[in-house]
Amino acid sequence: MFAVVSGSGWVYETLSRRADGQRYPEPGRSIDIGGHRLHLNCSGSADSAPTVVFEAGLGESSTTWATVQQMLTDPSATVRIRACSYDRGGYAWSDPGPGRRDAGRLAEELHTLLDKAGEHGPYVLVGHSLGGFVVRLFADRWPGETAGLVLVDVTDERQTGTLKASAPVIRAQMAAFQFAARIGAVRLAPGIAASTGAPRAVRENAAVVYRSTSMAAAASEAEASVDSARLVQSTVRPGAWQDRPVVVISAAGQSREVLERHAQLAALSSRGQHVVADTTDHYVHYHQPQLVVDAVRRVVLGPAL
Repeated sequence: MFAVVSGSGWVYETLSRRADGQRYPEPGRSIDIGGHRLHLNCSGSADSAPTVVFEAGLGESSTTWATVQQMLTDPSATVRIRACSYDRGGYAWSDPGPGRRDAGRLAEELHTLLDKAGEHGPYVLVGHSLGGFVVRLFADRWPGETAGLVLVDVTDERQTGTLKASAPVIRAQMAAFQFAARIGAVRLAPGIAASTGAPRAVRENAAVVYRSTSMAAAASEAEASVDSARLVQSTVRPGAWQDRPVVVISAAGQSREVLERHAQLAALSSRGQHVVADTTDHYVHYHQPQLVVDAVRRVVLGPAL
């Protein structure tokens, strides 16, 4: 019976994918960065600066930022902001990327994407969870193009033991999600993969957001997570971000150790702030989007921080 159901699901998913281009059109545009294309979705005033760039966490896509991006770029807002979200290689509407998927390569690809797309810095970089590694490496490699950072419950680069131990667990989870995607389960029940409170854009596009290639990309990034952490460790030094505005947001309920490390991270800037959210959920931007929006606006305003 299981084989019959799985086989029927596979046929259903295969046939459904043929219409995905029309059912789930990419909300932005695809940019060739040299061998593969990445999806970029920008909104808001093109003549405003700095530009906000969102980086998703492991296993998530540009849609994870849909609510926050919409709030930031609302035409009725008093502050005119340009904001861009994108999909890393393999996720959602982006082609799979080459090579080992460590944060150094991902930062390089993001930089190339923004350049090829004609988006101009400086950038306010907003990263969630493991995406914090990517934006921190971007800021270190292109400090002249970095106006500030907002780090949302980001991964601690010193926890290499935890990252190493969790990699096989994540691979197993991603393999389970891949199987669910291949037999159409994610398409029929998007809540299987989407986190509680996820924006409507995540749920409505779940068949693309959590397709099997997305899960494969997540597994590859998890496999390289220790290398990514070590790359980030090499950037940590007193005053690393000088006087650039930085806000580090922690989910409530984090351990004292994590809260202390997040506070230390904020202190790498002379204008750093550490904020503890009210929600205990790791996806702070789902449950307290206004908190994240306010933090981004403070960093965009710069001297007003």
